[in-house]
Amino acid sequence: MRMRTRTAAGAAGTLALLILTGCGAADMTRQASPYAAARGTKTVTLSVQSWVGAQANVAVAKYLLEHELGYRVDTVQVDEVPAWDALSQGRVDALLEDWGHPEQEQRYVAGKKTIARGGDLGVTGHIGWFVPTYFAKAHPDVTDWKNLNKYADELRTAESGGKGQLLDGSPSYVTNDKALVENLGLDYKVVFAGSEAAQITQIKQFAKERKPFLTYWYKPQWLFEKVPMTEVKLPAYKEGCDADPEKVACAYPHTPLQKFLNADFARDGGKAAAFLKNFRWTTEAQNEVALMIAEQKLTPEAAAGKWVAANEPTWRKWMP
Repeated sequence: MRMRTRTAAGAAGTLALLILTGCGAADMTRQASPYAAARGTKTVTLSVQSWVGAQANVAVAKYLLEHELGYRVDTVQVDEVPAWDALSQGRVDALLEDWGHPEQEQRYVAGKKTIARGGDLGVTGHIGWFVPTYFAKAHPDVTDWKNLNKYADELRTAESGGKGQLLDGSPSYVTNDKALVENLGLDYKVVFAGSEAAQITQIKQFAKERKPFLTYWYKPQWLFEKVPMTEVKLPAYKEGCDADPEKVACAYPHTPLQKFLNADFARDGGKAAAFLKNFRWTTEAQNEVALMIAEQKLTPEAAAGKWVAANEPTWRKWMP
């Protein structure tokens, strides 16, 4: 879904994965990579989304493609929906973490057949509403959505006016929150931080001051290790309850995250395509690499190299 405006990282030779968080990176959807769909060359172009879990996927895949299989790898940062257009047109070869876009799947996978399924990532994603665990312990009933209005005054901010604040990340993320607030009759206003990085900064500041907050958040995500949060129970998700975006009044589903490949690349991409289809790891592994990038401030290549060095039995199985 996300649970998520990017730039292209391109240069001759070994290319570094460029991660821009919270600094208004440009959306490069319309910029073709010089390596995408290149015939007869060992090159791969990967789409990378803005959230750090997706960046962890790309960092490890890129490292192994370069260091073990001898490919030159380019990355293009694209928002969620435009990434499907870029993938269909061959401007990127692979998308490694999709949170569910049924309209795009119908158009490009089932209809035009320009995109092929790449299999499960191995990670199950879930979006939800969360409060800090310290607040949930003090007020246990806040974890039921029916009681949220009771705490609206405590959750007000300057940005939310006279209503409680529901903090969201980027407007480009998969979110039903505005509809949920309206359809559940909640005295709240959705306030967008603008990016995952900006949202994390706000959450950390709230936690440092031990202030209550209500936020849209998602699993897997390394921040739970730094700021424990408890999910607010929304009306149970049932198949199809979110079919009409204007009428959504149910929780978000648990979504097995998927990989997708450009159809030509899936067929003709050789060992690179086979490797990306085989790439499948755990929530814990993704969080480990994401934590190194986001919290320990390692470069993506350094984080990937550290993980690869310690986990050969895992990644060796992905090799074609």
